[in-house]
Amino acid sequence: MERTVVQITLFGLLLAFVTMQPNKDDWNIYSFHINSTVNSRYATTVITSRVANRMDESKEIEFQVRIPKNAFISKFRMFIDGQVYDGVVKTKEQAQQQYSEAVSRGQSAGLVSSVGRTLEEFKTSVTVAAHKKVTFELTYEELLKRRLGKYELQIHARPMQPVKDFKVDVSIHEKASISFLEVKGGLSTNALANAITKTHTDKQAWVYFYPTEDQQKTCDRCGEEGMNGDLVIVYDVNRDASIGDIQTSDGYFVHHFAPSSLSRIPKNFVFLIDKSGSMHGKKIEQTRTALTRILNDLAEDDYFGLITFDGNIFHWKRELVQASKENVDSAKDFARNIQNGGSTDINGAVLQGAQMLNVHPREGSASILILLTDGDPTAGVTNLRQILSNVRQAIAEKFPLYCLGFGFDVNFEFLEKMSLQNNGAARRIYQDSDADLQLTGFYEEVATPLLTDVTMIYTGGTNLTQTNFSQYYNGSEIVVAGQILHNDIDTFSPQVVAISSKRRLTFSETNTTVESTGTVSESHIQRVWAYLTVKQLLDKQLQLSGAEEEDVRKEALALSFKYSFVTPLTSMVVTKPPGENTEVLHKPKEGQQQGILQQRQSQLTGRHKTSSSQIKVEPLPGRAGVASNRIRMASFPVQTAQRAPGLGGGFSGRYGQIKVEPLPGRAGVASIQEMPIAYDDYQDSPILNLQRRPGMIPFLHRFLIKTENQSLPLCFDIKGDVRLKLLHHPSGELIVNGKLQKDNGGFKRIVIHLDIFTSIDVDTHRITVKDLGGLRHHTGIDLITVGR
Repeated sequence: MERTVVQITLFGLLLAFVTMQPNKDDWNIYSFHINSTVNSRYATTVITSRVANRMDESKEIEFQVRIPKNAFISKFRMFIDGQVYDGVVKTKEQAQQQYSEAVSRGQSAGLVSSVGRTLEEFKTSVTVAAHKKVTFELTYEELLKRRLGKYELQIHARPMQPVKDFKVDVSIHEKASISFLEVKGGLSTNALANAITKTHTDKQAWVYFYPTEDQQKTCDRCGEEGMNGDLVIVYDVNRDASIGDIQTSDGYFVHHFAPSSLSRIPKNFVFLIDKSGSMHGKKIEQTRTALTRILNDLAEDDYFGLITFDGNIFHWKRELVQASKENVDSAKDFARNIQNGGSTDINGAVLQGAQMLNVHPREGSASILILLTDGDPTAGVTNLRQILSNVRQAIAEKFPLYCLGFGFDVNFEFLEKMSLQNNGAARRIYQDSDADLQLTGFYEEVATPLLTDVTMIYTGGTNLTQTNFSQYYNGSEIVVAGQILHNDIDTFSPQVVAISSKRRLTFSETNTTVESTGTVSESHIQRVWAYLTVKQLLDKQLQLSGAEEEDVRKEALALSFKYSFVTPLTSMVVTKPPGENTEVLHKPKEGQQQGILQQRQSQLTGRHKTSSSQIKVEPLPGRAGVASNRIRMASFPVQTAQRAPGLGGGFSGRYGQIKVEPLPGRAGVASIQEMPIAYDDYQDSPILNLQRRPGMIPFLHRFLIKTENQSLPLCFDIKGDVRLKLLHHPSGELIVNGKLQKDNGGFKRIVIHLDIFTSIDVDTHRITVKDLGGLRHHTGIDLITVGR
């Protein structure tokens, strides 16, 4: 029987649509410029938006842009009526008072939120007097990472209306000559292609994107609100087998090391595949598809092993075998028949995989262990600290562990910690139609090891970033930055020592000149060092505890503060004219969505507010401290739903209840009925059994509607698969309709109409977004942002 389980992220999205939005017809964005300068892979991007209030009265004007997740915001300021209002980076503790005040007012205190896989959204607003202007200016910085033989600079353009003076200017300066330059992304095709100009010389490149107002309305992802898409500049530089590209300036250096023309190293490869109950359906199908492609890619001198696990461990073979055609074909048959099972024994699986690699050492090869899981450990050893200790002891720094977290039900911080402690990295696999391509894409990044045991040595260097790397892969790059003792370049000498197959290699060309960039890029080299250092300290902090963790946190905080980086440890207080509410900008960690009830603490209790309403989650009496890694919403049968004591209305689930309340002073917002909430206890089975049993009375849906002049809510029951208008905003554009399940709890379909062009259709199988760009289908739990 069909059953709808609607995630709370979706409900948070629904509430966000209720928020009163400023009318963008009241202002004119007369200039929108994006200027990005790339110096030796380090990109500094400035977004400048100039807006005029066309009305005869003061109006609230928005600034909303999207930036890469890997970037640090380093400056934000507004120019209003001759005054400059600078954002100030503070420690989170220093900004806590303003943060709390913002929350108490019901406004979103976190101005940066994760959007999709690669972007974060920055949003703020300010009141501008009649016929006055405001200029917003945001600066962010990032070190471009080389993957699969290329660097990518992603620029997202979404000015929210066609702009007469719209420009994107990108300039690239590389000491090594540029080997190729391409422009990709949704804004580079069809109607917008002739708006792009690109050129490059030996060591410099330029890309200009100047679409007309008409082009901004007629491209594939365009409409009356202008463009909404990405421009991706792709390039690489020429390199050889030398020590690489080293630049120095004002006592700092940065070293890019990516030798080419090296022979590949045969690999020993073990894939650990979670086949617990939560992997059922599309996830297990996509895993089978990806695994088959990966097996096809193995070279004959590679050795490999496959382990699947739920509450038990299953070996395809008990030991590593050569990637002969016969063995690969047999492994593909095994992969095609993987079926989901019960719980999740991560500890047992990783230890078994490590043992396979440890008992099969091969001189001149590189070993790699990859874990794919979509949940938390629920069988075997489940204590996370104990698992970390066991895995670290089993691997003993002999090979890297890469952890792939499928979807958002995983404890991603745990996977990050486990991989970082074992010289690897964690990557989220987004539960979408291309999840199999994401899996194979990650494998391609580590499929061709060229060096192992890489040690970067800098005589005369100090305060170095990471200098030891377990493996170097074809198409990647190692970057090290540091300071030069006494700024004495004559005594500064770099050297790289590594293993290539069975040979020990030393890169230390005595005729290489360490080049000083002069004064033009002094701050650039220093900021690369600061950026890398902060990134690596944040990773290191994740691996430590106690006094060591606190020391690393303080060091990362001091650098973030000194260089005005908005990191997970700092906040930016957005200052505004007198009388305006102060806003506080926080950078979310991977997996954390601002504005969404998503807590992984042992006790789930807290609030989330939009400017129109709030969600309050409270544990029921006697159920405090319930551990949970998922929050799900469902509609309960009348027989199991109970009035929550002392709350004047609402339903309670097994362990908690959810209420939606209008905030004071927000008139004109349609009331929304209270909805129940239930928590699961790290179980793979459904949290509720909503199957009807013979003899039960007819299934009813009960709704409680708050009224303005009554202390008690109106209560009414609905039977059958009735269609309901759940919400109709006073503006007339926002309408939410729902269709109930006939014989079971919850809705079978919810349709959100944002305007005459845009709608979101959610049913029990998928989410369909319809807008001027056409139809887009989504599965899983990716955060989807639609509309203004």
